[in-house]
Amino acid sequence: MKLSVIITTYNSPKWLEKVLWGYSTQLHRDFEIIIGDDGSSDETRNLLDRVREETGMTIKHIWQHDKGFRKCRILNKSILAVDSEYVVFSDGDCIPRPDFLAIHVQEAEPGYYLSGGYHKLPMSTSETISKEDILSGRCFNLKWLKAHGLKSSLKNSKLTTTAFTAKILNLLTPTVCNFKGSNGSAWLKDIIAVNGFDERMPWGGLDREFGVRLINSGIKAKHVRYNAIVIHLDHKRGYKDPAIMSENKQLRIRNQLDKVIRTDFGITQLAASETKTTA
Repeated sequence: MKLSVIITTYNSPKWLEKVLWGYSTQLHRDFEIIIGDDGSSDETRNLLDRVREETGMTIKHIWQHDKGFRKCRILNKSILAVDSEYVVFSDGDCIPRPDFLAIHVQEAEPGYYLSGGYHKLPMSTSETISKEDILSGRCFNLKWLKAHGLKSSLKNSKLTTTAFTAKILNLLTPTVCNFKGSNGSAWLKDIIAVNGFDERMPWGGLDREFGVRLINSGIKAKHVRYNAIVIHLDHKRGYKDPAIMSENKQLRIRNQLDKVIRTDFGITQLAASETKTTA
């Protein structure tokens, strides 16, 4: 099955390069990458040109002018560039384990979306990880990570879970199966049916609201929390605003209670000619 992987980014080429090296190691090879770029400088474009040449991966660059945090708009523009039936969503700070896309393919089912998570790393570990650490896969090794700054935690068990145990834990976990923009996937037809992401929403719960509308449309949620693994590189969140997060939450709750399926502020309001693509 061919996949389209949408990865969002903004002026973070150092982290994005590490993420792209992660995709170059994927066991599942039939995929395209769509970089949803919320207004980065030419440094990001130059990086993508170089990595595309070095890896042979299909990388589309969807860019928009920097007019503040507009993640939902760049996500919708990226969806318009999808060339497959199934879409995996992640972020430019999440390095995928080599089996990441294979797990999404294995677990994909009609009528479902998949919800994963990420394993957060401290800044010291994030900075230490090199291209060779990614290509060799050792950056996913718990012993290696702990030797390079990761603290002991029960959450670390995700990195050592077997396929059988992961299946059991995905069924038993009490964690709510919300849609995760850092590690989630859905069928393109289902994404189009709910009109994509609501562009009224800045940072804070925009992916969860999208998942609410998918569920309202009859799609069920399925965990891949313990088997579709990405490690999250640390960074500052200067765009975090409690007031905006509260407004987003209220919108999500209203849509959940009112059983809203489609947003009027999604994909259909975009003209395809607005996208700026470099193949």
